[in-house]
Amino acid sequence: MKLSVSWRASAAAAVATATLLTSGSMAGAASKADVEAAAAPDIPVTNVKAHLTQLQSIATANGGNRAHGRPGYKASLDYVKAKLDAAGYTTTIQQFTSSGRTGYNLIADWPGGDTNQVVMAGSHLDSVSSGPGINDNGSGSAAVLETALAVSRAGYQPTKHLRFAWWGAEELGLVGSRYYVNNLSAANRAKISGYLNFDMIGSPNPGYFVYDDDPAIEKTFKDYYAGLGVATEIETEGDGRSDHAPFKSAGVPVGGLFTGASRTKTAAQVAKWGGTSGQAFDRCYHSSCDTTSNINDTALDRNSDAVAYAVWELSE
Repeated sequence: MKLSVSWRASAAAAVATATLLTSGSMAGAASKADVEAAAAPDIPVTNVKAHLTQLQSIATANGGNRAHGRPGYKASLDYVKAKLDAAGYTTTIQQFTSSGRTGYNLIADWPGGDTNQVVMAGSHLDSVSSGPGINDNGSGSAAVLETALAVSRAGYQPTKHLRFAWWGAEELGLVGSRYYVNNLSAANRAKISGYLNFDMIGSPNPGYFVYDDDPAIEKTFKDYYAGLGVATEIETEGDGRSDHAPFKSAGVPVGGLFTGASRTKTAAQVAKWGGTSGQAFDRCYHSSCDTTSNINDTALDRNSDAVAYAVWELSE
């Protein structure tokens, strides 16, 4: 994140089982398969953490960071692209220039679905120059990547078209995502029915914050967390400071999740979520200690599952 300038699955299975019992037919069996296929999968947090380990290794091998215009960023992009290419995605690298250095966005389209109704999920892949950026924003990047790979593993064929994105130069002022949005035609912008943003979703002293920009997207995330019995709050710390902002300015419905950055966790929030009162949600925000040790596994696990839940829910 850039620096600030100032049950459905279980219910569906029950319905399908009832259909089988009453009909005893192949039609009933097909119905069961269809509903089960429509339920979002659990995203293995071990897989998400394996991506973070790779991003950490890339940073370590490239001067300790994965920042815009540095070799660690391009190596991070190459790692993500290779995973997506192997999973059957159509990938596109979009090139731009910022601060005299070349930057890259990575866009991955899942074949199929109505291309007049596009559901996008994205995250920024760059770190600041002072650290490896594992929570900010390896966490969002890894969760979006693993969700995309889960789409491939499931052979998911949604009604809407799915597109995933990893943005460059977010830390310099949302440069990559703004470049992408500004270079869409008005017709293509209108085809995006929703953009979901995931920036810092594994903070070590986490909160559970939901963007309140689009009511339908907001409700999707709140429903997911209500199903877990976890309270949420409206996200305010990062409002306008991450890659959803250019989409929102262009009239695209947006939403997302966040676990907190430099703001201090209150006693009331500790009563809600646990953790340490009077301490930042992420004490290593924009620092060299934002490593693989700077991740709360429970928050990362819950939010990775929430990414998949929203992608499945909003693309049907």
